[in-house]
Amino acid sequence: MQNRKTIALFKRALTSPAEPNLQVRSIGESTILDAGIDTRGSLEAGILLARLCLADSATVRLTPANPDLLASDNSVYVRTDHPLVACLGAQYAGWPVQTDDFFAMGSGPMRMRRGKEEVLEQLQLIEAASQVAGVLESDKLPTPAAIELIAAECGVPSDSIHLAIAPSTSIAGSVQVVARSIETAMHKLHELKFDVRRIVSATGVAPLPPPAEPGNTVAGIGRTNDAVLYGARVTLWVDCDDKQIDAVAENVPSRSSADYGRPFAEIFKDYEYDFYRVDPLLFSPAVVTFHNLKSGRTWSHGSVETDILRQSFLK
Repeated sequence: MQNRKTIALFKRALTSPAEPNLQVRSIGESTILDAGIDTRGSLEAGILLARLCLADSATVRLTPANPDLLASDNSVYVRTDHPLVACLGAQYAGWPVQTDDFFAMGSGPMRMRRGKEEVLEQLQLIEAASQVAGVLESDKLPTPAAIELIAAECGVPSDSIHLAIAPSTSIAGSVQVVARSIETAMHKLHELKFDVRRIVSATGVAPLPPPAEPGNTVAGIGRTNDAVLYGARVTLWVDCDDKQIDAVAENVPSRSSADYGRPFAEIFKDYEYDFYRVDPLLFSPAVVTFHNLKSGRTWSHGSVETDILRQSFLK
């Protein structure tokens, strides 16, 4: 179901790709929407990529931001009433797509068809699908070998694969990554053993940084991650006992990590650019608020770090 819905959005984008500066490619019989590698892309393309990541189960839009607080004039706002499927089932970048000649972080509902990630198995977020859709974060187009790998992992023919792609240094790639504010909170809560199925609705907003210099992937990754770690604010509507929130609320924001407090590019360098060595507790929003539908109580923890955002965005 999630792949089918996402493919419908994907195919609508194919009807007028020039308007948001997209290019349509065919690689290994798959259909590729290039939103920032051989084309400049656009803000609208970034919103499209974010919606594809979220299995078209969330609203994504740009909103004004306070530059004195967030070091940016714009924010990426996300709202969903289907946070489990949208954020953990689809958006979480849990699939490193890697061959000898290609690497990308894979998102979107194609992960649910592949079904090999622990989080998907634990939350029963696996679905059958004859066609799949996904988003790749990379600075190069997928190779035929990468398409063959995706086809084999998902158990579908190559001509049933629909992919959108953009690097983190592009306009579209920046929007797509910054739209992950809710997803980072959801994943952090799952790591903290909170029952994320109790989350009913969610909103998230994070500042949109300026794109990094083309080719400077580390700077692009640094700025987009800083936008979430030090500038994102997420609100969750939950239905559970207060004690379940009490047990985790203070530890959800990024400041609970020992790596917190420096621009992400510096932290990334210290770990020799290996995401899997960075403290996983770092990847979460700056501020997280809970509204408990069961008791009427509210919890809010964390803070926006303006100085770090300025250091990251404006240097």
